[in-house]
Amino acid sequence: MNKSLDTIAAISTPIGNGGIGIVRISGDNALNILDKIFKTNKNVFEIKSHTINYGHIKDDDQIIDEVLVSIMLAPKTYTCENIVEINCHGGIKSLNLVLDTVLKYGARLAEPGEFTKRAFLNGRIDLSQAEAVIDIINSKTELSHKIALKQLDGNLSSKIGELRDKVILMIATIEASIDYPEHDMEELNLKEVRSKSLELIKEIDLLIDGESKGKILKEGLETVILGRPNVGKSSLLNVILKEERAIVTDVEGTTRDILQEYVSIKGIPLKLIDTAGIRHTNDIVEKIGVEKSKKIAENSDLVLIILDNSKDLIEDDIDLLKKYNKDDSIIILNKIDLESKLDEATLLKYVDKEQIIRISTKEFLGLEDLYNKIKQMFFNGDLNISDEIIISKARHKESLINAKNSLENVIKTIDDGFTEDFISIDLQDSYKYLGEITGETLEEDIIDKIFSEFCLGK
Repeated sequence: MNKSLDTIAAISTPIGNGGIGIVRISGDNALNILDKIFKTNKNVFEIKSHTINYGHIKDDDQIIDEVLVSIMLAPKTYTCENIVEINCHGGIKSLNLVLDTVLKYGARLAEPGEFTKRAFLNGRIDLSQAEAVIDIINSKTELSHKIALKQLDGNLSSKIGELRDKVILMIATIEASIDYPEHDMEELNLKEVRSKSLELIKEIDLLIDGESKGKILKEGLETVILGRPNVGKSSLLNVILKEERAIVTDVEGTTRDILQEYVSIKGIPLKLIDTAGIRHTNDIVEKIGVEKSKKIAENSDLVLIILDNSKDLIEDDIDLLKKYNKDDSIIILNKIDLESKLDEATLLKYVDKEQIIRISTKEFLGLEDLYNKIKQMFFNGDLNISDEIIISKARHKESLINAKNSLENVIKTIDDGFTEDFISIDLQDSYKYLGEITGETLEEDIIDKIFSEFCLGK
């Protein structure tokens, strides 16, 4: 049976105990399967589309579950195929029994992301919109959710469509020069193509520049909290999370492994990582924790280096500042509720004054300054995305860079005096790379890989 034509089924809600669980069926045979297993006082084939109907799922004479069934007829469905959604009780056993019954009577188990893949293959959405579906499911903050919704609504698709339309007009201009050389419009056409290529490069650059913001909002800033033991690293984690997530004691070396949690600060998702206190130690277990801390700090997006304001700087503090203080670091002076003994003149030999934030995790002082500093560092204090088209996938960025490079080749080809044939090739490459974003010119195996990363039942 052709996989693109057969009928698929899967559980489309999280597995576990709950009030409702949904088994979804999609394909030409969906109603035939339902007719065999759904016992109700209606004729399944006469039920109106987009209605909910009460009955029982049965396997021969055995009742499997009491259910509500939604019937949605093609083409006005998620996949553009006939869809049946069986709303049953949300227990693991009842869901699996209903799914097993559906599979027994003619459906096959859907692959990860196959429902959305069918929506793409049937032309209801393009690939960038399909990717937005999984981004909505995985969004960790309101802003990342908004970005995904805008992409699902087609804002990126529309922009890519506009860019491709401009490229195809340029191709037509060049092809006209090739086909009708007697009209002697070559010089005028080349100037126009060069000018429009420069304009397109600027538009593409704006999309590329927004990728770092989109990636942060989608995946979160990997933020590592560093400091020697007992400066308040775990206390800061707890204060930001507003819960006692990390154990806090006066005993040095309490935190020996890595703790990580997601939190939203000023709309920015942070992947907060509390680390073992960095110091010279002979304890084998603590030493492993210290090495882990160092490795994570080297690859993080943001480093929060905490110092104890109630004590003078020691060699471990200075070693920490020398090695890990960089442009994406904030120096936090904790315990400002106590008498200050830290020599700031010495500190300023290793850090800039603008990097320093003063807080007290005990008295909840200075936290707002810290949050504003993070927002300023990564978004210049502005998180307004209402008018922006923000890309958040490395795949999109790579295609945009390739499209831009092809347009730069167009300009170079014109400047070097090559014939229109070479210019046309570069323009067609740019057109193809832009089409990869929406899936119009992407290889099938790459499309399959993208959908394989979806959850089962979506």
